Amino acid sequence: MTLKVELKPGERIIIGESLITNDDQRTRLYIEGNAPILREKDILTVESADTPAKRIYLAVQLMYLSREIAKFQDDYFTLVQDIIQAAPSTIPFVTRISNHIIADQLYKALKEARALIEHEKLIFAALNPTAADADKS
Repeated sequence: MTLKVELKPGERIIIGESLITNDDQRTRLYIEGNAPILREKDILTVESADTPAKRIYLAVQLMYLSREIAKFQDDYFTLVQDIIQAAPSTIPFVTRISNHIIADQLYKALKEARALIEHEKLIFAALNPTAADADKS
């Protein structure tokens, strides 16, 4: 199955172990194969992983890109235990992420980790409604 990806000018994408940066015009790529692929909007850096859910996303991202689950699994489970303890409402998200990892469906695990980040935003907004109002302006 071929994946069609359209890149904006200057947009970056990771394919396998390579970071590719688009030139100054819109580009369409047709990708065949089994390499992990992440668009720039889905890439999280160590510096931007500044919340518990984002650190979980980063751990799953590293598993996905490296295809080495075991290398990151201890860190992942430590992060999962911490977030569950702090916010039990995250258990369904973490369960789905873990089930996808076990099934070797790492891209689906990443999508679920993105949903966990959105859930975490709601938790933070409920804890500090004045900060959430300030973010909207």
